[in-house]
Amino acid sequence: MAGAASPFHLFGIRHHGPGCARSLLRALAELQPDCLLVEGPPDSEEMLALMLDEGLVPPVALLVYNPDDAREAVFYPFATFSPEWNALRFALARQIPTRFIDLPAAHRFALSRPDEAALSGEAPADEATAPPPENEIESPPEAAIDEAGPNDDPLDWLGRAAGYGDGETWWNHMVEERGDSLELFAAIREAMTSVRSEAPARQRGARIEQREALREAHMRKCMRQAEKEGFQRIAVVCGAWHLPALSDLPPARADNELLKGLPKIKVATTWVPWSYHNLSFASGYGAGVASPGWYEYLWRQEGDRAVGWLARAARLFRDNGLDCSSAHIIEAVRLAETLAALRERPQPGLDELDAALRAVVCMGDEAPMQLIRRQMTVGDRLGSTPEAAPAVPLLRDLAQQQKSLRLKAEATQKTLDLDLRQGNDLARSHLLHRLRLLDIDWGSLNKAGRSAKGSFHEIWTLQWTPELVIAVIDASRWGNDVRQAAANRAIDRALAADQLPDLSELVNQVLLSDLEEAIAPVSQALENLAAVASDAQQLMAAVPPLVNVARYGNVRRTDAGMVEHLLDRLVPRAAIGLPGACAALDDAAAEAMREHLVAMHQAVRLLARQNLLDEWWQALRRLAQLGSCHGLICGLANRLLFDEQQVAPEQTAQAMSQALSVGNEPGPAAAWLEGFLNKSGMVLLHDPQLWGMVDGWLSALSEDGFTRELPLLRRAFAAFSAPERRQLGERAGRRNAAPQGILADWDTTRAEKPLPLLRLLLGIES
Repeated sequence: MAGAASPFHLFGIRHHGPGCARSLLRALAELQPDCLLVEGPPDSEEMLALMLDEGLVPPVALLVYNPDDAREAVFYPFATFSPEWNALRFALARQIPTRFIDLPAAHRFALSRPDEAALSGEAPADEATAPPPENEIESPPEAAIDEAGPNDDPLDWLGRAAGYGDGETWWNHMVEERGDSLELFAAIREAMTSVRSEAPARQRGARIEQREALREAHMRKCMRQAEKEGFQRIAVVCGAWHLPALSDLPPARADNELLKGLPKIKVATTWVPWSYHNLSFASGYGAGVASPGWYEYLWRQEGDRAVGWLARAARLFRDNGLDCSSAHIIEAVRLAETLAALRERPQPGLDELDAALRAVVCMGDEAPMQLIRRQMTVGDRLGSTPEAAPAVPLLRDLAQQQKSLRLKAEATQKTLDLDLRQGNDLARSHLLHRLRLLDIDWGSLNKAGRSAKGSFHEIWTLQWTPELVIAVIDASRWGNDVRQAAANRAIDRALAADQLPDLSELVNQVLLSDLEEAIAPVSQALENLAAVASDAQQLMAAVPPLVNVARYGNVRRTDAGMVEHLLDRLVPRAAIGLPGACAALDDAAAEAMREHLVAMHQAVRLLARQNLLDEWWQALRRLAQLGSCHGLICGLANRLLFDEQQVAPEQTAQAMSQALSVGNEPGPAAAWLEGFLNKSGMVLLHDPQLWGMVDGWLSALSEDGFTRELPLLRRAFAAFSAPERRQLGERAGRRNAAPQGILADWDTTRAEKPLPLLRLLLGIES
């Protein structure tokens, strides 16, 4: 406290923690303040009234943002065990006047901008030109200790002096895992006063130091204002590092001069859900805690903490199929208590409990302990906010759709298998695709299904993070509901696009999102760009997404006919321009062209329209002529024609013989063979004709010829997997392997043995 004659009673907080929270509540109950000042954004004071709403369930965060650019935002997280959360609720429940006293975010955003920073003279030119930070996360109250960085935390000095490895571990054992104590804040103030007076200047830059000076000046200004209004017992909750700067108030003139003329911008504020992952150090949150799940357990637990924690761990192990008996837990409790006694601690802490679990239950294996850390030590809790909290219309519409479609926002990863034949699942798919158009990455679409590989299924991985609220606010400029915003965003992207593949993929996304109002503008933009495009690779890259739309559109109950006339133009143009595009390619360009060629071939086959197939076969025939293009492309074209039975096997064998003849250079010959095999070892194994051609060519080589071609073969077969190469070797080693698909050693008697069973299964009388 600041002295008997002073109305101010200072309480220094390091960060979120149950020990500090309990001690602070006890101190406030004894003091009975008539005013509470908390280090936090004054822009958000109107949000304090919602703290008593039952719908506001921590972890939550105050979000302060620039409504004109939502990327300029800052979060102030709270947990149920946060000291400031409990202090604010204590005062609000008793109708004690409560205020935030940190430097307003309206000033901080303006000062973060390069032009304002340079004009204010707060930083040299090289620092002022740095880009402003986006989506900052701060702790209310934000301890300046936490801004110092991992190698510049003064609390580390106290921790190491006490025999701990770092300041965080020392604080955890000395404060958070202990009971409440009225002497705690006097000890914190004494320690911070000593550290701040004796610590060397931290190398954080003039800009950050100036910001700290502005913040402390504003806090002192608010304290003077509260005293001027006649409050007698003013409780001030602030970051521990600021205690020495607020203990003795200097003359107001210096602070007023420092705060005079600060730039300011318009800001908005609201409550948003937060998660324990984002509250932890693992998320990169500088003022976070290493174990929010453990701290919540300490906050709620009464009695023996070791037994309760280890019982929860046993249940978690069993739920995940891991063995954990009652005997394990009994021995783990004994070991944890013994470790605590050896370390002279009153009760086992998280370190002792983890060590006991690792030794007794996990038998030294670290892998199961990752489950404990993820589910218990950090936790997966996600908070909620009341409907009365301010929100942009787009966020409210999204929340309503999540509720109606039974898509709960969760902090943990969740796999969602959608059957598009079901109405509710189809509506879920539309919503998730629309959010992807708006760059709201709540869900990621997996390539393959779990229960079905057909087009009727989509597999999504969902995980909600608090930062997505910023993405929703940023996307609200496109519309007030998800459908309208996604359509407007798609049209804007179509007008700005200058690449055919981007536009064709956008058409696909629009149809997947069921945005009928955006189909015509987007397809018109694609048609206009396709009319002037001459790059064959761009034309080929644009075809596969459109083919997917044309082939599978009806599965999603959408009319895909609007893209068919585009394909009637794109495929012939790509086929005509393909030979010219492949005329002069180096190895890297040929490899890139191969990918486009294979994707285009699969798309045209999937479309199964004869007029387009004929155009494509004609283009491949021109590429298959020896010497017409790079060997890789020439060999691939021959292979594709062979697979589709567009050429006779004898013609393919002749083309192979010519390409691999002794008179050709080794490099082009190897490229031709690599393109012909096309990384398909299994096809070579199971296609007798293809095997016979390669085998016949190899058998016809002389010994010198084989030695000469061996490097080419190694290069061509290097793309095959190890099992494929092993099976190819086994087949080549069979003496009686029949060429050209003819089965060797046909045994009629053996072949007749399964006939009775087949007749029985098929219901055929013998």
